[in-house]
Amino acid sequence: MKTCLLALCMTLGLSAFAGQPKVLVYTRNGLTTAGKKGFVHDNIPACVAMLQQLGKDNGFATDVSDDPAVFTDANLKQYKVIVFANTNNKAFETDDQKAAFQRFIRSGGGFVGIHSACGSERDWPWFWAMLGGTFVRHPKLQPFTIHVVDRQHPSTRHLGPTWQWEDEFYFLKEMPKDLHILLEGDLTQLNDPKKDPNEKTRPLAWCHEFEGGRCWYTTLGHKKEHYADPNLQKHILGGILWAMNNPNQGKP
Repeated sequence: MKTCLLALCMTLGLSAFAGQPKVLVYTRNGLTTAGKKGFVHDNIPACVAMLQQLGKDNGFATDVSDDPAVFTDANLKQYKVIVFANTNNKAFETDDQKAAFQRFIRSGGGFVGIHSACGSERDWPWFWAMLGGTFVRHPKLQPFTIHVVDRQHPSTRHLGPTWQWEDEFYFLKEMPKDLHILLEGDLTQLNDPKKDPNEKTRPLAWCHEFEGGRCWYTTLGHKKEHYADPNLQKHILGGILWAMNNPNQGKP
């Protein structure tokens, strides 16, 4: 009787887990376009731990990998969202892996990019268009003011009109015009000798629907301590739920 009860509980537990949406947390830091080892953030363990906890607390399962072999049609079909968690440089090793990722997005899959994800695939224009741009540079880490452009989006509605934050202020290029901007950084007080004096703000987080998928990205999150901050946690959680196309989250 006890054996049967245990088996029933295990079956129910597995069924409940199997019914959860799944998220793939991808952390690869590949070689640069010149074939050299690139910069690897020390924040990755903290970022991954935060994502795993968000999943436990909010009803989605997480798998974590830095192996590009996970990018096959058969494997990716189990996921609702792929999170590039501080990836950098070459995210893929083969054209087949890239094609599987494209098919995932085009079949309605969600994408979330965190911080250095914009430095991934620096020679692949399709990836830039999907994420919302590609990394150019950042000035030294410093405090700055963030303007919350959309206060109704799931990833920003917990914030006030402005948000005081310390981070690397990322500048991207090749940014599509259809991006729905969520956060803008204030350049007027930024210590950056290279900034354009005529430019007052710069996008720091955005989302858009792209080739059938839903793609969300934030430049924030350089320091490992950031991932214990409730505001950043809610920001990223809202991005995941939006990319997942959770019916309760709405559209921008």
